[in-house]
Order: sequence, then structure tokens, then C-alpha cells
Amino acid sequence: MPHVVTQSCCGDASCVYACPVNCIHPTPDEPDFATSEMLYIDPTTCVDCGACVSACPVDAIVPSHRIPLGQERFTDINALAYAADGQLGLTDARFPVDPVQRLPLAPIEHPRALGIEEPVSVGIVGSGPSAMYAADDLLRHRSVSVTIYERLRRPFGLARYGVAPDHTRTRQVIDLFDDIARNPRVEILLDTEIGRDITLDDLRARHHAVIWAGGAPTDRRLEIENIDAPGVGSATSFVGWYNGHPDFASLDPDLSHRCAVVVGNGNVALNVARILVGGAGRLAETSIAPRALAALESSSIEPVTVLGRRGPEHAAFTLPELVGLVDNGLRVVTDVSDFADVSYDNLDPVARTKLELLEELATDEPVSGRHIRLAFHHTPQAVSVDGSGAADGLVVANSQRTGLSTTTTLPAGLILTSVGYRGRPVPGLPFDAARAVIPHDEGRVVDDGRRVPGMYVTGWIKRGPSGFIGTNKTDSGETVASLLADLEAGLLPRPTRGSKRRPTRGSRATLVRAGR
Repeated sequence: MPHVVTQSCCGDASCVYACPVNCIHPTPDEPDFATSEMLYIDPTTCVDCGACVSACPVDAIVPSHRIPLGQERFTDINALAYAADGQLGLTDARFPVDPVQRLPLAPIEHPRALGIEEPVSVGIVGSGPSAMYAADDLLRHRSVSVTIYERLRRPFGLARYGVAPDHTRTRQVIDLFDDIARNPRVEILLDTEIGRDITLDDLRARHHAVIWAGGAPTDRRLEIENIDAPGVGSATSFVGWYNGHPDFASLDPDLSHRCAVVVGNGNVALNVARILVGGAGRLAETSIAPRALAALESSSIEPVTVLGRRGPEHAAFTLPELVGLVDNGLRVVTDVSDFADVSYDNLDPVARTKLELLEELATDEPVSGRHIRLAFHHTPQAVSVDGSGAADGLVVANSQRTGLSTTTTLPAGLILTSVGYRGRPVPGLPFDAARAVIPHDEGRVVDDGRRVPGMYVTGWIKRGPSGFIGTNKTDSGETVASLLADLEAGLLPRPTRGSKRRPTRGSRATLVRAGR
């Protein structure tokens, strides 16, 4: 195979548009693009030109003879995604699936002339991936200028504060956002909060259009007994703590206990577990917050149990994240009993490979020392507390497919919940409380079925907390396309105030390279 996609793939599809022979899938036009764990290179079609290598913002694509140590499995993972005829499907005839029909070559899109001569001003709230991809699309049109309003003192949101510090290649997407921010027609106002320093009405009065890209900043709450006990926290806050997020600077997790439990088994849960048991030495040369590094150096935590409510075939973490965890020197185990009644029927090749890898890790022998246990069929019931009221364990129900159910208590002085994110209501904008998103029609904000003139939405607050960094590129592209169509149709309100007056506390962004 000439080239291979590896773990750090962010799925933003830059490689798809750079490829001259349409050998990278799924493309944005394929129905599973928004939910695909990564992209794959067709080994029968790739001509080894290297265009994708240059286009990838996170150095995820490498020649097959230069696979990084610990990522050798990705050669097989890419090959498994294709049948012998080059179409997406299984290479293993025992598990046939219908191949995806080959699509036309992915187009190289060029900005079309808007037919608008006067300057157009767009405000974007937030500076995370969805905001920066939206800005990039808008700035392709010379009549458009962009002002980005960021609450924090450093830009780029989850790309800076959400990606694990040891995922150095994935963090390179910040370089792409740096390049976008250097465009002379974009301005980032840091330390500027809507509602504190500038009102939403004032924002709308300054710009032809406003895109809300505020993300989903709060956690879904796990409603069980004693969930607020000392020693219980959220994975989100823990990630913010070790990444130096200012909102979590005062967090002081107690790492003096021997056992920890992470509730939930998505990628964030695996990242948290890896940081807890991986050893501070692995992190010393990364961008981890110094305070967190010092705490991890003296940590007593050895086993970390990562809990999933359903079986291993339903694990929420992605195959690339699992491969990165297993093949980099950490001890990872699963329980033999979790695979007693597992079916491989009707699994796609990626899901099947993930399940096979999980089963390879299975053991019924005692495991000591620092390690991660991926446990399935465990439903949290309550937090167990000691005499002082602090957490000392998690009560879980073990529900196997047999219908038998037992309750056990897992020892844990540190319990972190990682069961999802929620968007927050935005004063002045409609909000769907059930889905925790801003209602929209192809990115246009709608209130009771009617479009709100000049207001748009993108990112997690638009679609919910799903997808990966690159998913925001397609998402923002849809929103920007709607905005530009409305602009050409004369549907955008004209600004009623000048946009040059600074908000109360806003300051021009000083762009700095993030520590890797």
C-alpha cells in the first residue's frame, strides 16, 4: 500500500480534495462521512503521488514503509476497508457486506464570485474548530471580513484545550488555524464574552451576519446517589485541568488513592485513563499544564477502570484511539466474561477489527501495577462514600446478555464521569432543551419554524456533541453556504453600527504557537 492513514486522522477531508485519483474515502458526499472514525486510502487506486501528505493538517498520512512505531496496525486497517476490486467493503469473504459505489472524483472547489461589491462583515462567536473552518470558508471571498469573539485569552477552543497533550500530531491542527487567523481580513478579539462585554443585539447591529459557534461546554450529569461527593468529578474538567484551561485552574484532583474509575468509554474516557496511568515521564515534553504534570508525578493511582454500560461490540471509543492506547506500551486488559456471548454478525470491518482487538486483550488472571481495564456491561448505581462523605467506590450493576444481574462495588477514590456534553441556552436565541442545541435549518437559526434574519449556527451547538475535529469543516461549510446564499438574495440585514469600536474588555489576538 503506497500511503496509509494513521491514528491522528482528524477527518477534515483536506486530503480528499487534494487526491487526484479519488482514492480516499469516505468523502464529504458519502452518507457516513459525518460519523466515520477516520478516512481510508484505497490501496488499489493510490498512485503514491503524496498530495495527501502535504494536504493533511495533522501529519496523519505516511508512506507504508514509514509507519511510525506503534501504528503498524493501520496498514491492515486501511486495507481491510476495501474489497479486492477497490470498493469499500470487506476483504474477508466470510463476512460479506454490500460495497459502496465508487463516487466521481472529489471536486476541487474554487470560490465563486458573490456578485457583491460592497464590504460584508461577519461576526463569529467562539474560536474553536467550527468557528475557524467557517472563517476559512468566508475569507475565500474578498469582500468578506470576519471578527471572531473569544471568551478566553487564547484562541482555538477544544483544539487547544480538549486534545490530549500527548496527541502531538492531532494538536498540529492549531497550525492550520494560526494560518487562517493571520489573514488580514480576520480579527480575533480575546477575553470578550457575549453578555458581559458586548450584547448579542450589539453584535448583530455591527455585522451583516453572526455565526454562533459556542460549542457544548457543559457535561451531561450522571444522576446517581452521591454523585456530588468529594472525589467525584467530570472528565471534561479533568481534561481542562491537565490542558491548562483557565476555567479549571483551581481544580485539585486527589491522586493519592490507588484506584480510579472513569464512567463512559468514549475517546475522552480513554484519554483520561491514559493520562492517569501513563506516567509523568511520557508527558514531560508535551504541552501539559505544569501543575498537572507535578501532580501526576506523585500520583498513587495504578488501575483505572473504564466502564461501558453495553457490551464490547458497542464500545464508544474509536478504533484509532484504541490502537493508539494498546500499541504504545501501556497495559490494557478486558474481561474474558465480556465476550462470552458476543456476535460478530453484521459488523462493518472497522467495528469487527475493534472487537477482535478487544478480545485479544481479554484475561481472567489477576493484573497488578499500572494498567487500564476496559469493563463492559456495567451500569453505575451509586457512589459509595466513607465516613467523611468522600467517594471510596462505585456501585455498579453487572448485566450480562444471560439476563442475570448482580451488584458489586468497585473501589475508587477518584471517579470521573464521561457520559457526554450539552450545549447551553444562549440569551436571545431559541434553544431546543431536549437536544441541547440551537434549532436551525441548514445552519440558519430558526425560532418556532421561522428563520432569524442574520443569525447562523455551527459546531456542537448546531448538531450536538458528535464527530471529530474535521467533522466541523463539513458542518461549517453547510452554514457558510446558507449565509452566502442569503447574502446574494439580499436577505441579510445591514449593520446599523460601526464595527471598529472595541468591546469593553476585548483585545486583538496575539497568535502564539501552542506547545506541542
